[in-house]
Amino acid sequence: MAWVGRDNVHLTLKFLGGVEAARLDAVTAALSIAVAPRGAFHLALSGLGAFPSPARPRVLWAGVGEGAGAAADLASRVDAALAPLGFASEARPFSVHVTLGRVRTSRPDRRLREALAASGGAFGGQRVTHVSLMRSQLSPRGARYTELAALPLALEPGG
Repeated sequence: MAWVGRDNVHLTLKFLGGVEAARLDAVTAALSIAVAPRGAFHLALSGLGAFPSPARPRVLWAGVGEGAGAAADLASRVDAALAPLGFASEARPFSVHVTLGRVRTSRPDRRLREALAASGGAFGGQRVTHVSLMRSQLSPRGARYTELAALPLALEPGG
């Protein structure tokens, strides 16, 4: 298993691919308008799973309990805001998850499948107060992320 580094753990709302520097201001402006009305919320990690399946895992992920609806709403807002800029709308339903690791060699693993089946309950969380536009640079040692913009969510009363 190649584990995601602690500083790289994140929830992806939309993957944009390569974006020319000249378009970054327009992307940032569209995202800012899209996410600003959404209030800050709590996101709780709950349960574990694997893509494409626990029987043949390639990616190990943590599910989201509390806050899953808010995260899905943000993903929908981001998708709609970027469509006029030429970014294709997502064809698949949004899957609210946080990637924890990638399996180096996919093969059936009974112990992992049993551990995933037994997982449940909340085990971590965080208050979400902004959406980040990130640059990812791939290297043999994994991805390196750089925040290009932090787009604040609306503060709720008492938030």
